[in-house]
Amino acid sequence: MNFELLYIIWNPSEVIGHIGPITLRWYGTFWLVGIVGAYFMVKWLYKDQKIKDELFDPLFIYSFIGILVGARLGHCLFYEPDYFLSSGTHFLEMFVPMHKMADGTWKFTGYAGLASHGGTLGLMIALWLYCRKTKMNLWHVLDNIAIATPITACCIRLGNLMNSEIIGKPTDVPWAFIFEQVDNIPRHPGQLYEAIAYFCFIFVMLGFYWKSRGTRSEERGTKELSTLNSQLSTKKVGSGFYFGLVLTLIFTFRFFIEYTKADQVDFEAGMPFNMGQLLSVPFVIIGVASMMGGKWMGKRKQ
Repeated sequence: MNFELLYIIWNPSEVIGHIGPITLRWYGTFWLVGIVGAYFMVKWLYKDQKIKDELFDPLFIYSFIGILVGARLGHCLFYEPDYFLSSGTHFLEMFVPMHKMADGTWKFTGYAGLASHGGTLGLMIALWLYCRKTKMNLWHVLDNIAIATPITACCIRLGNLMNSEIIGKPTDVPWAFIFEQVDNIPRHPGQLYEAIAYFCFIFVMLGFYWKSRGTRSEERGTKELSTLNSQLSTKKVGSGFYFGLVLTLIFTFRFFIEYTKADQVDFEAGMPFNMGQLLSVPFVIIGVASMMGGKWMGKRKQ
């Protein structure tokens, strides 16, 4: 069978359309959809857990700024430090969505370059500041955000797909994409692999949350209910289980999917593990430790 006939020719416009002077781009739109989707998910979680509305209101601002600043600085410092730290002008480009052209003029480019590892770290710092401000329990907030995180992660990777960026390595699999904006070589659609995985993780997180809400005591015997409650206590919001689970799922998958993706920067060539893999390892360790911590706390309560 000639698999070349099944290859997907991929060359979408980065622009959705225009609303007056405003240009709508796929990447920015998917970012917005991901953030808004997570916003409504966490809002529902707060309501389900009977947390006061005034404690939810500032959460969106803290999270949005933390993700954006962290993702931007993560890309600039992890992947292109030689460029962004080479001059004052390039340093400024880390913070403004513009690029200085050869003729001295500035062109609006948006934030061309965002790293998920940096976004995750930025979000964690932002949530710590949010908890200092609101006096909420940090683990409780981290767990709630973790349940909604795969929504945003999925949308961001779909945005990368529409931009034909973070492409995969050359391959001859039947579902290969030919990214015409890059070259005419069939490649793994690494962005799509990640988007599909993160979409599945949404249901994994919700499944655990739904089970952790427990069952009616009159429907079970006392001993059976006690055993059930001890098991569920390690998976309740505030135990750190969900925060650990989402980090472990996303970054373990990220580590292995990197084997199908092309190097993003030249210095990764020849490295046994690329930058994405190296940055994933600490998050996996933190994730496993957080889940084990929740299990330990559950045992202490028995």
